[in-house]
Amino acid sequence: MDACFAASASRLAGLAGAVLGWWPGEFWDATPAELAAVFSALNPAAEAPVGTDVLAHLQEQFPDG
Repeated sequence: MDACFAASASRLAGLAGAVLGWWPGEFWDATPAELAAVFSALNPAAEAPVGTDVLAHLQEQFPDG
């Protein structure tokens, strides 16, 4: 696993736990789109954390299933 991905995922998992009350399994079961939707709902004025092109690239690299 890429070190940058691991560090980012760790920070995001901690944020999901602190802000959303998610347990680690709930975080890892969520898709990137689900995480983006939840955090967008918390701050609707903010821009999307990543563009659709970046999200599509990540989905290709790390497919579900």
